[in-house]
Amino acid sequence: MTIPTRHDWTTEEIQTLLELPLMDLLWQAQTVHREANPGYRVQLASLLSVKTGGCEEDCSYCSQSIHNSSDVSGFEAQMRVEPVLERARAAKEAGADRFCMGWAWREIRDGKQFEAMLEMVRGVKGMGMEACVTAGMLTDDQAERLADAGLTAYNHNLDTSPEHYDKIISTRTYEDRLETLQRVRKAGVTLCSGGIIGIGETLRDRASMLQVLASMNPHPESVPVNGLVAVEGTPLEGQQPFEPLELVRMVATARILMPHARVRLSAGREQLSREAQILCLQAGADSIFYGDLLLTTGNPDVEADRQLLADAGVQANWQNNASSLVNQAPAST
Repeated sequence: MTIPTRHDWTTEEIQTLLELPLMDLLWQAQTVHREANPGYRVQLASLLSVKTGGCEEDCSYCSQSIHNSSDVSGFEAQMRVEPVLERARAAKEAGADRFCMGWAWREIRDGKQFEAMLEMVRGVKGMGMEACVTAGMLTDDQAERLADAGLTAYNHNLDTSPEHYDKIISTRTYEDRLETLQRVRKAGVTLCSGGIIGIGETLRDRASMLQVLASMNPHPESVPVNGLVAVEGTPLEGQQPFEPLELVRMVATARILMPHARVRLSAGREQLSREAQILCLQAGADSIFYGDLLLTTGNPDVEADRQLLADAGVQANWQNNASSLVNQAPAST
């Protein structure tokens, strides 16, 4: 059986997938996953907030926006190069092979901070790890310089559907996000782009967001599937928790639509039971963020993740890394 790669999915087709009986959806996703990505190897990625807080965007879910009253005072506002690389080394020793660095910016600024970013990327790549950056919008020149530094991937999530977007963010347009992704692709850097459920969207919105991603040619190489972490001080702090099986459905549908992408089980995982996380792995998730924090929100700890993967019978990077330190936490802040 050969899994076709399509870029012409309609929103109606995708909504039909999301509405399938769960067992049928899981069966179809598992079939695609086994064919397109043989085995159950899960990539471990570690995420570090390099520059925390002070972002000019007004994203309703984000603790780092200047428009929200969330408390991020316990985090270092801007980390220097060597402490970041020390965290990357610790992450590698703990088994992660992708190191993601986040800057709470509307757009990348040229100057000393950008030069430091480039140095961090070169340092992470020099360790033999994949290097990923998320830092808002960027210019063609900045994208090219990041590519020259060896950047593996640039993360820029769509968050939600074009139709629901202006209910979540007003300071940046959907087209701005798509243009950023186009600049990254033009520079030869892989795309990391996904979305969030539980932010007041409808099922149609979820299908519409996935349709935008699945229409890209090529598909994003990395698709994070996030569940809202309702942070105190944000407009969505009182939002009802998302239903775990809805996250499973999103993972499964993303796997069917984008067979060769890495589907990343991302924010909101701390709110899932072990069983729900294993269902996400069965549905086609083949990457998890590894460590006790995701930027400024909680995440399951390292030992819990190792036990989870062992109990599920899933192989991960650290199992083949002879230098893994059992009690060493990966980079996070």
